[in-house]
Amino acid sequence: MSEGLCNSPFFLHQQASELALCVIVFLIPPLYDKAVIKNNTLLGGTAMELGKKIKQLRFKAGLTQEQLAEKLGIGAQSVSKWENAVAMPDITALPLLAEIFGVSIDDLFDLTTEQRLNRIENRMDAEEELPTDIFQEYENFLKAELNDAKHQKRATELLAYLYWHRMNAAGNKATRYATEAIRRAPNEKVCQWILNKTENHAVWDWNMGNHAKAVNFYKELAEANPDAPLPYMYLLDNLIADHRADEAERWLNRYCALEKAHPVMKQVYRAYIALARFDEPAADRIMENLLAQQPENDAVLFETAQYYAMKADYKKAIDIYERAFAADPRRPRFTDALMGIAEIYEIMGDYANAAKTCDRIIDLLEHEWNLTEETDSSVTTAKKEKARLLAKTK
Repeated sequence: MSEGLCNSPFFLHQQASELALCVIVFLIPPLYDKAVIKNNTLLGGTAMELGKKIKQLRFKAGLTQEQLAEKLGIGAQSVSKWENAVAMPDITALPLLAEIFGVSIDDLFDLTTEQRLNRIENRMDAEEELPTDIFQEYENFLKAELNDAKHQKRATELLAYLYWHRMNAAGNKATRYATEAIRRAPNEKVCQWILNKTENHAVWDWNMGNHAKAVNFYKELAEANPDAPLPYMYLLDNLIADHRADEAERWLNRYCALEKAHPVMKQVYRAYIALARFDEPAADRIMENLLAQQPENDAVLFETAQYYAMKADYKKAIDIYERAFAADPRRPRFTDALMGIAEIYEIMGDYANAAKTCDRIIDLLEHEWNLTEETDSSVTTAKKEKARLLAKTK
């Protein structure tokens, strides 16, 4: 699992999303804590609850057991067994039941709001694209929860995720067709701007590529939350990216005065500010001194690897990425160091080692995070990357 959701080059930004990423649970829908799946049948504590719900919805729809059974293509005795908690329906019958009653699959179960929120997040984690009706169902539910003080914060976060999820799915399609259009007319400037947006391609024009809007947003956020370190870090990221070194230094001094400022990042940011001033020797000295002082610190190792990768000193970066990954005491570990290694190998044209590193990523996702292709799209993405890289070796 990568920490890339933070959109920052810095390892310590993982703290912002670590709690969300460390608990990944995806059950066959609908999610219900007590449900057990066996032979495509729901068993356990849901029998009585689901039976009651089917009976309530059948009465509301004005259907007899025989009429419901006919619509489902089963015997009336089966419906009777469900309603009396003697048996449970096959999970493949749930979509049709929901359609007959005019409800969502979740509505067949008395799920708590928290369970429904978990279900929404888990499904987005597992699927690359949501069907339109599911998207609209989730959108309506989350917007309604904005009025509930208890769930407002999480509903807001999941709405942002929901819209990003849809945008990302559409962006992948835009990338595919824009790439094809450019290949058909390589000397025409038509769809390149789309790849700037969807694939983060570099933009030559300064007015299109600067980060002024991000800088202004994080300045306001830092001023409104002066004791929170994360807004300062994102502000520094964007100031440094635009070579606004003097401003970055002033904000770094404010960050360093915070009680929760991380000592490693204090030095790392000083190195990047030196780079923003085009003083590479000074930046090198800061990073080398930091590494010499804390050679086994996984955060120091990761940041040093990042630094040399950004300088295109790739062999050195790979070596230090490997040391960072080995030194990381957490379980499960994030995939960021391995992803960096894989990308560097591809840049160097060593597709075989890049593919092998993808194997390591897949192994990490499956054995430390306990993820599968069915539960999280990151596994599918890693396998696709491996296949793409292997194709280049032929």
